Amino acid sequence: RQAGGVRTIVLNNPRRRNALSLPMLQSLRRDLLHDVKSRELRVIVIAAEGPVFCSGHDLKELSSEDDVKHHSQVFELCAEVMTLIQKLPVPVIAKVNGLATAAGCQLVASCDIAVASEKSQFATPGVNIGLFCSTPAVALGRSLPRKVALEMLFTGEPLSAQEALMHGLVSKVVPEDRLEEETMKISQKICESSKSVLALGKATFYRQITQDLDTAYKMTTKVMVDNLTLRDGQEGIEAFVQKRKPVWSH
Repeated sequence: RQAGGVRTIVLNNPRRRNALSLPMLQSLRRDLLHDVKSRELRVIVIAAEGPVFCSGHDLKELSSEDDVKHHSQVFELCAEVMTLIQKLPVPVIAKVNGLATAAGCQLVASCDIAVASEKSQFATPGVNIGLFCSTPAVALGRSLPRKVALEMLFTGEPLSAQEALMHGLVSKVVPEDRLEEETMKISQKICESSKSVLALGKATFYRQITQDLDTAYKMTTKVMVDNLTLRDGQEGIEAFVQKRKPVWSH
């Protein structure tokens, strides 16, 4: 559903613990990409029904009854969705209320922002069933200190919401009854900014984060100059000088 610039995508298969089955991944990709360049879309929130945010892959799809080609399709589509989140021109917020495990934990780590309720937990327990969480480790290793990520991966033990906050896996932890309010507060604040400026900023952030310091500063210096050539870049500065509220063209 979408209202006021905010699109909310709800994982809605609580009977299967919102597992990232092929149909779920295909649906998630479709809903993330739908009319994504529209001026009306400013923020995407990924939420879930039921006590489990997402349990990761549907293990029934990974049994020996299916061949290697099918298994490859599952993991390749999952990787595509996770990387897509960072390539989208709008911020993506994970709204977590419950357990996020394996690829579900990967989904949270892949989002730009994550707001969690106090009862939420995060784990990569694949090692306990003989399937090491190697693809979740990509997102986890880029969100957490290495030793924290590896302890999660080696033991399968969960992080509490507060531990996830302390180590940087989530942005904010709130009581369950304030989760919707806090997520919307962040979303609405983002909606006050120019979509074109945010799109440029998000893309630049993910480009520079993998570069060495000198390369990152060289690249971002050029981006700052490019930002000034945007209509909204000029509008924002003029509005500040004139002490008025900017009128964004997006």
